[in-house]
Amino acid sequence: MMSTAPKSAAPAAGSGRAATKRELPERFKAYKHVWVFIEQERGIVHPVSWELMGAGRRLADKLNVDLAAVVIGPVGETTQQAVAESFCYGADLAYIVADDLLADYRNESYTKALSELVNTYKPEILLLGATTLGRDLAGSVATTLLTGLSADCTELDVDADGSLAATRPTFGGSLLCTIYTLNYRPQMATVRPRVMPMPERVTGAVWRVISHPLGLVEEDIVTKVLSFLPDRDSTKSNLAYADVVVAGGLGLGSPENFQLVQQLADVLGAEYGCSRPLVQKGWAGSPRTDKSARPGEPFGQSSISRPVFPARSSIALAWRGATSSLPSTPTRTLRSSTSPISASSPMPFDCCPH
Repeated sequence: MMSTAPKSAAPAAGSGRAATKRELPERFKAYKHVWVFIEQERGIVHPVSWELMGAGRRLADKLNVDLAAVVIGPVGETTQQAVAESFCYGADLAYIVADDLLADYRNESYTKALSELVNTYKPEILLLGATTLGRDLAGSVATTLLTGLSADCTELDVDADGSLAATRPTFGGSLLCTIYTLNYRPQMATVRPRVMPMPERVTGAVWRVISHPLGLVEEDIVTKVLSFLPDRDSTKSNLAYADVVVAGGLGLGSPENFQLVQQLADVLGAEYGCSRPLVQKGWAGSPRTDKSARPGEPFGQSSISRPVFPARSSIALAWRGATSSLPSTPTRTLRSSTSPISASSPMPFDCCPH
């Protein structure tokens, strides 16, 4: 029997993201300017902070607002130096929370400092590096401020309405999605190191610096720092942020062919790795004994000479934030990708209120 129910109306022209945007709540209309959190530990600023200053400068120019650096750290020369350096990378002003309780990163103290700065001075965009520290802090601040957070972004822009358009890979890097935080402020995003280009450093004068008190005592902070074990002097690559990784899969067919992976890694000055089937077959690294090759036995650094991680192609070049023009052969493919190096690593959680 044919239904007589009326058909739903077709979507109006222009329906989509712009059509879903409501009037910004009155309490958020005072939020202006672009902020970048300057991440520092033990007096050393993480380079991702300066990369984000370059990205923030472009956003601020499009919105015709100021670019501000946010520096949180202990009282002393190192924190003041980070403030001064931020003006060399394009800051129009800097906000500083200096207190000896901030000598070591603790989520509670840093979240309070950054959240109070936002509530007091009201930025419309807040950018942080997607480092171990930055991810922890960004999630806590977004939750405290009841706003959205777009994680691990690869591109930042603003649309015609002035909303932050944060683009990031999804579904294992096979798709790109653009996320908007339409009716909440600040609009927050994190970006991994070496995704954005490093801006040119230009020596300049220190302009406006606004100091804000922390308002905490040690007894208010639950977490205590008992000791500090430095690893900055290590020369070993951190694969999570390796510039170039060459990975071989089972399709190589033989240990001899896997040597091509090692040779390419040597030419590029890269790390190399392989999928688990290659490890079980003993192709990668040191030759296995019968005992180490037994099926089902755990394997680790003692059985291979290089770190192991999954690969999706015969030879896959995972080069974060760049593309490769290296030639390929008819039998083996070389490809570049901005997707995470480890195909099995979980994708970060995105928090975006509706």
